Amino acid sequence: MKAVRFHEVGGPEVLQYGEIERPDPAAGQVRLRVAASAFSAADNGMRAGFLPIPLTLPHVPGYDVSGTVDAIGDGVDGFAVGDAMIGFLPMGEDGGAAEYVVAPADVLVAAPTSVALADAAALPSVALTAWQALFDDGRLEAGQRLLIVGAGGVVGKYAISLAKRAGARVIATASPRSIDAVRAAGADEIIDHTEIAVLDAVSEPVDILLNLAPIEPAEFTSLVRLVRDGGVVVSTTAWMPAPDDVERNVRSAVVFVRSDIERLAELVSLVDSGDLHLEVTRRIPLIELPALHAEAAEGRIAGKVIVVP
Repeated sequence: MKAVRFHEVGGPEVLQYGEIERPDPAAGQVRLRVAASAFSAADNGMRAGFLPIPLTLPHVPGYDVSGTVDAIGDGVDGFAVGDAMIGFLPMGEDGGAAEYVVAPADVLVAAPTSVALADAAALPSVALTAWQALFDDGRLEAGQRLLIVGAGGVVGKYAISLAKRAGARVIATASPRSIDAVRAAGADEIIDHTEIAVLDAVSEPVDILLNLAPIEPAEFTSLVRLVRDGGVVVSTTAWMPAPDDVERNVRSAVVFVRSDIERLAELVSLVDSGDLHLEVTRRIPLIELPALHAEAAEGRIAGKVIVVP
């Protein structure tokens, strides 16, 4: 089968496209014929070696995947050949940047039926990140005020939609290029951070501060004063700790996304009901994945890119 993988960490040039052996599912696994995988900034970080996730080399990237069941390992029930599935694969194991991938059966759920199966690969980790940030770490409740810093990305727009559905009031920061998308996602208030400082724009305390932006630690710390006593600071910027304020009982948490098939199944249902808009910005063939990594190494990739074998 065709795949992209790397034998050592390093720059985008370590990625190799070529023929490798098709894997067979072990006990507890199924094999998927891949419809698509999704590119993530973490894929770039693991390939470059600065994201501390243990890998077995050579490694096939692409931990978000969609596809159809092709073979079933021993001890697996509830799956049939031809089932359309999506999943967030274990990050340290081979991913979906290939024609086939084996996956633990317990990380896969039925794919949404309202979108193309390939596009569904864009959903798992980013939507789970938004959910876990809001509800598992932030403990968001109806009626609360939520400030999302860096809401213009894919996770931010999912977070806006999920928070609004939960009955929260959402204040979101965005740049001019993403303001319309943030408004469409349902934000109640939008701060153009290129025109006004967030500290000056937020007039009332918020219950939860969710940071999704690569801001400087000092700026992040200064934003904590916007959080009410007893509130929460949540961040997805895993390379730096989230600041808190012990004197005011403001706690903090950093999101490390994890597989959760119950939540992922619920997110799939929200896509199919039209309550959650699945975002795919670009679609590229597998052979172009090294070039995408090169692009990512030069700067952030906007939106969500899926990779089709």
